[in-house]
Amino acid sequence: MHKYMEIAIKEARKAYKKGEVPVGAVIVCNDKILAKAHNNRKKSNLTIGHAEMLAINIANRKKKTWILDDCELYVTLEPCMMCAGAIVESRIKKIYCNLTKTNDCSIKWLKENNVQVIKDETSSENTLLLQSFFQKKR
Repeated sequence: MHKYMEIAIKEARKAYKKGEVPVGAVIVCNDKILAKAHNNRKKSNLTIGHAEMLAINIANRKKKTWILDDCELYVTLEPCMMCAGAIVESRIKKIYCNLTKTNDCSIKWLKENNVQVIKDETSSENTLLLQSFFQKKR
């Protein structure tokens, strides 16, 4: 597993411990971590409190630009359409995704918008985190 995906999974664990959907994201630029985040919708009461959205916001502020075309995103779960839109708008050209959903079309849409999507399914830890999280909710 790529070292940045390991960090994204650590972020997902933080979300899990806080009662949030366990998703983590890391943005890397020139082999350096620019931003990392995890879901915090419950705590922040923000619809856009997704790990990808938060990480993009942090990266924008650090780079002092909305254009992240020299960055890569590592995320533990396939982005939703809202996050996919933000990825395209930020001009991120490559994302690594640990888990993909079978009923979501965001990966197809990302690819249609010139974003390279690489599936990094080498870790099953995030699957276990998500399963445990949703079992507790039932």
